[in-house]
Amino acid sequence: MNVSLQNIDKVSALLTVKLEKADYQEKVDKSLKHLRQKAQVPGFRPGMVPMGLVKKMYGKSVLAEEVNKVLSETVYNYIRDNKVNMLGEPLPNEEKQPEIDFDTMEEFEFLFDIALAPEFEVKVSADDKVPYYNIEVTDEMVDNQVKAYTQRNGSYNKVEVYENDDMLKGLLAELDEEGNTKEGGIQVEGAVMLPAYMKNEEQKAIFAGAKVNDVLVFNPNTAWDGSEAELASLLKIDKEKVAEVKSNFSYQVEEITRFVPGELNQEIFDQVFGKDVVKTADEFRAKVKDVIAGQFASNSDYRFLIDLRKVLTDKVGKLEYPDALLKRVMLLNNQDKGEQFVEENYDKSIEELTWHLIKEQLVKANDIKVEQEDINNMAKEATRAQFAQYGMLSIPDDILDNYAKEMLKKKDTVEGLVNRVVESKLSAALKPQVTLESKTVSTEEFDKLFA
Repeated sequence: MNVSLQNIDKVSALLTVKLEKADYQEKVDKSLKHLRQKAQVPGFRPGMVPMGLVKKMYGKSVLAEEVNKVLSETVYNYIRDNKVNMLGEPLPNEEKQPEIDFDTMEEFEFLFDIALAPEFEVKVSADDKVPYYNIEVTDEMVDNQVKAYTQRNGSYNKVEVYENDDMLKGLLAELDEEGNTKEGGIQVEGAVMLPAYMKNEEQKAIFAGAKVNDVLVFNPNTAWDGSEAELASLLKIDKEKVAEVKSNFSYQVEEITRFVPGELNQEIFDQVFGKDVVKTADEFRAKVKDVIAGQFASNSDYRFLIDLRKVLTDKVGKLEYPDALLKRVMLLNNQDKGEQFVEENYDKSIEELTWHLIKEQLVKANDIKVEQEDINNMAKEATRAQFAQYGMLSIPDDILDNYAKEMLKKKDTVEGLVNRVVESKLSAALKPQVTLESKTVSTEEFDKLFA
């Protein structure tokens, strides 16, 4: 066996593998013996088929299979052992590869085109100025989050007089042109309405100060601006018939229900943050603000890496790549999409590849490693963030563990978690090394950065 690598230029090479009979024959003989034990040939008992017949039946295919196995293993080992910084995968050379004939040949030569990563060095320093956006946590955000918690502990109370946002229940009846109940008209018992959501202000005003047992006259079609979905639901009719119903209706108020938010008390404190973690409303608000700030910090770090990427790619400049070879690799991986897809997306893929190579150097230079514990913790953080979206901030460890274990069963999810761990550690390592141009922005201003 002989393996050699010849550099064609700075970013491409030719890998040559020469196999002799001694490199593969033992494996071929072993495979043929195994096949002989299993072969089902009429006239012969199992395991008693003559080896000559087995070779005649399977020899060529076994030879091809075993040669390919030895070849793949040899190429992989050579690239690994010699630390060849290869991009993509080896591709058979299209010009110099000799024809292979498994019927007559005992020695084989295989040639592969290798795309090499460009050589460059990237370092970060205080001379690198990178924006860092601190997202402002406003009192309004804290108020809204606190309100969400109190509403979860709220209750629905029966009241006598309607106020905005109350819910009404009553008898709905269609009227004729004289204002009398229409014979054969639409009637809905126990019709539930939320006048606050009416689109017409004049119709909405009809219900202001309404009391239980009052009878009010309004026009549903006008009130909801002809909305098919709203009217079909209220009047219990098909959407196709909504346009036909434009008459007034009477509404006898039978019940008024008002939602009353819960009090901000120790029960809510314990539900959100755990028993006795906070004791006062001020402590609770401060803790809520910290949680929001923590969520924003992750967003700020994500943006930091995007801006750092631009700084460093500009610093590195345009790198040389074996474009023709990489396009072959890209086409091979996207055969269903064709050459046009490769042409349209090649430049973008090179941008991503350049950042990937820069990131690899930074990870190595900062000795960043990903341990299983890091992945487990990131899975828990992702789970905790999902619960936080619903206002659940104090999640028992056993629940976090169970959810995290389910996440770790999926390969794609694990790869995503690993990438998040790397980026989190990379952000933490690089922020002290560069000059941060800190800016405090609102959430609206921050969102516009991604527009």
